Amino acid sequence: MSRGFVKEDDQEEAPFIPPRASLPAGVINYVTPEGLQQLLEERNKLELERTNLVAENDTERRRAMAVIDGKMNLLQERINSARVLHPSEQPDDEVRFGAEVRLKDLQKNILQKFKIVGIDEADVRKQKIAFVAPIARAVTGKKIGEVAEFKLGNEVRELEVLGINYE
Repeated sequence: MSRGFVKEDDQEEAPFIPPRASLPAGVINYVTPEGLQQLLEERNKLELERTNLVAENDTERRRAMAVIDGKMNLLQERINSARVLHPSEQPDDEVRFGAEVRLKDLQKNILQKFKIVGIDEADVRKQKIAFVAPIARAVTGKKIGEVAEFKLGNEVRELEVLGINYE
C-alpha cells in the first residue's frame, strides 16, 4: 500500500531499546553469584514496571510496553547465558574471576584495588571491573609478587600483585 493511504498516527517509530554492555563474541558470560542475583532482581523490577505501567493513551502505553519488553528480552538472554563461577572455588593464590586484587603501579607508585566480575556487574565507582577489561586480563593468572604488563595506549605499565582475596 502506498504511504499516502496510511494515517500519520499509524506511522510510529520503533522505540529505542538501550543495549546492554557488550559481551565479546565467543566469550562465556561468567557471573558471580551476586551478579546472577542482580540480574534476577532487575528482571523482577522490569516485571513490576510492566504490571504497574500507567500511560495517558494507547500509543504511549504501546511504546512503553515495547521498551520494557525489549529490555526484558535482552536481560533474559543474558540470564540464560550466565555461567556462575563461585569465587570460593577459585585457587586462593592466583588472580582469577571473582578475585579482589590489590596492585601497585611500579612506575607511578600508585596502589589500586578492584574486584574482577561479570560484564553486567562491572561498576568502576564500586571498584568492580569486567573480566574482559584489559587490566583484568593482564593480571589474571598472576600470583602475589608477580608483575603483569598492562598496555595503556602507547604506554606499558608494570603492575605488581600485592594481594588476592576471594570473599
